[in-house]
Amino acid sequence: MPYGPAHQLSQAVPHTASLRVNSIDILRGLVMVVMALDHVREFWSATPYRPEDLSQTSVFLFFTRWVTHFCAPTFVFLSGISVFLYGQNRGSRRKLSTFLLTRGLWLILLEILVINFFWQFGYQLILIQVIWVIGWSMILLAGLIWLPRWVLALLVLGMIAGHNLLPPIQPVTEANVGLAILHNTPFFLQAAPLPPILVAYTLVPWVGVMAAGYLMGPWFTYPVPERKRLLQLAGGGLLLIFVVLRALNGYGDPAQWSTQPRGVSYTVLSFLNVSKYPPSLLFLCLTLGVALLLLAAFEEAANRVLEWLRTFGRVPFFFYLLHIPLISGTALLWTYFTFGKVTNFSFSPVTDWPREYEPNLLRAYLVWLLIILTLYLPCRWYSRFRKEHDYWWFSYL
Repeated sequence: MPYGPAHQLSQAVPHTASLRVNSIDILRGLVMVVMALDHVREFWSATPYRPEDLSQTSVFLFFTRWVTHFCAPTFVFLSGISVFLYGQNRGSRRKLSTFLLTRGLWLILLEILVINFFWQFGYQLILIQVIWVIGWSMILLAGLIWLPRWVLALLVLGMIAGHNLLPPIQPVTEANVGLAILHNTPFFLQAAPLPPILVAYTLVPWVGVMAAGYLMGPWFTYPVPERKRLLQLAGGGLLLIFVVLRALNGYGDPAQWSTQPRGVSYTVLSFLNVSKYPPSLLFLCLTLGVALLLLAAFEEAANRVLEWLRTFGRVPFFFYLLHIPLISGTALLWTYFTFGKVTNFSFSPVTDWPREYEPNLLRAYLVWLLIILTLYLPCRWYSRFRKEHDYWWFSYL
């Protein structure tokens, strides 16, 4: 199922001409490009086992999936930073709060009604994923921004560092579904006459990640040298926490690492294989630590590749809405002309896959490159169009 890249990501805040930060746009663009790789893999080189299954995966397949783990937390975190910067233009917390409420509701509707259709070209399954959780995070942040910063910081610390104390809810029933939506591993709901619902992203600690970005927002009003130093210290600190806690094999992730019978390289993979659903403390220390270091590195960097990434990062929601039907639609055409029947590998059981089908990562990487090249010109056009115009609906697209 494509609930892992982020598996879905969306632009959480609108265009803000006066407070755009190049490093944020570049990192956001990198996230979108890497996210697309995971989605292409799901549709063009799906495997009957999870890429994180160390008993069956290859090192190449593992890292193809693992690198995409950085997408969702990084994007949600950057969304929180952008909310703060956008609020500087709004002029009042009341206006910002109202915008967060309406924007959040809009994202939730898009997730359920539009994005689900693009994934499947139908509604055999309703996926509750990252766009949904970004929407709810914005709705909740609309209230949280009224708290004193120190109170909000304590709440964020509790959601990110303390949520692994909560046990998973099994089984999920009508009586406990509300708690399960707050914090749980992925679960199914059946609410006839609706299709089955897969809740892949629960709210805690994702709300904490967005609020953490909001709290860090003031850093991006500081001079670049000071901001860069703070980002490096924070990123290095998170990675140090990850290494120490992971080495101790105690608190911070429900899955402990272990020596692997397949050799040292797979033992290293076990050490890195932290939990995303819901994102553990160690998962967030690793991914956000790297994200902060990349933000610092991109502060004063400039080259053609980074400018390409910046183009995608300025219009991520446009990129997102285009890339889903492009990937899933072309995959359906490929399966029809190659195997004689339309097959959606992300949503079809393995027993329905064509007998002739074989996973092929080289095929996935080639398709991924073609997808990125195809999307560049439309994204560049839309980026320029937004820069030249100031329509109100840009806030929602």
